[in-house]
Amino acid sequence: MLIYFLFTVVITFALTALFSRILIPKLKSLKVGQKILDIGPRWHKNKEGTPTMGGIAFIAANIIVFALVIAVALIRGDLENWVKIVICFAFALVNGIIGIIDDRAKIFKKQNQGLTAPQKYLLQLVSAGLFLFFMTISGSLTTELYIPLINVRWDLGWFYYVFSLILITGIVNSVNLTDGIDGLASSVTFVAGGFFAVAAFATEIFELSIVSGLVIGAVLGFLVYNFYPAKIFMGDTGSLYLGGMVVAMAYLLDNPVILFPVGIIYIMESFSVILQVGYFKLTHGKRLFKMSPIHHHFEKCGWSEIKVVFVFSLITLVFCVLAWFCLEIPKV
Repeated sequence: MLIYFLFTVVITFALTALFSRILIPKLKSLKVGQKILDIGPRWHKNKEGTPTMGGIAFIAANIIVFALVIAVALIRGDLENWVKIVICFAFALVNGIIGIIDDRAKIFKKQNQGLTAPQKYLLQLVSAGLFLFFMTISGSLTTELYIPLINVRWDLGWFYYVFSLILITGIVNSVNLTDGIDGLASSVTFVAGGFFAVAAFATEIFELSIVSGLVIGAVLGFLVYNFYPAKIFMGDTGSLYLGGMVVAMAYLLDNPVILFPVGIIYIMESFSVILQVGYFKLTHGKRLFKMSPIHHHFEKCGWSEIKVVFVFSLITLVFCVLAWFCLEIPKV
């Protein structure tokens, strides 16, 4: 299990860094550059034109490594529940494809908005619904929800699917919102991936160790060119894909509730937008934050992008430590 994990991390890292290096000049020549909103921080304007859709690099690396590792594991007889891991990986890929569609629309329109919010959410809802459907018919999912700390399983019946649809689409969109400054989504997701890797070994879930390895290798390889000052952005292509992978890891662990502590930053980003919009409407024009999502608020308070990334990653780490007590570890 450890050998598979290390192989997955190292090869994914190398391929992602290589593909990113190759992709940057290609995207520049195709003029696939990021558009910056006028309402954003004024200092972000110098980022306009930076190549986007860089998520293609780590998605391609993940596909290659996933296919290789799964093939070897099946031949050696090391992988029993291969259907479950294929469904989870396919779900992340579908979200990446939605991101590609969105990014292409932005480039075609030459603006920062591609698909409309209803269009994007509908596609994500269908993707989440299919994920839950195939997980259920394959016997990889039940309607029992593990409740941490009190260590019980609660059968929610059909409401489990309602809860899951809201949670899945919420987390995927929240990862997307987190991708707003250089290296933020990659760094936070690295910490989350690290937690799921530790959880995989603690619970002895082989499939989870592979997916967490893919995530860790992908974001570390991408950070080589995405850390401040970023030479490439992942775009919705990458952020929606990573959102799908984070969700996949939680469901491979059979513990979706764990997304609340592990994804605390993702959730904070989403709620800052919801609170900002709600407060603005209720007060007829007043703002709760200087700007949302909340990472921009701290930027406007004078924090550097590196400081925001460091603090948000540290917060994620602290909550991942707390999430350890939410794990359902089998007794020996």
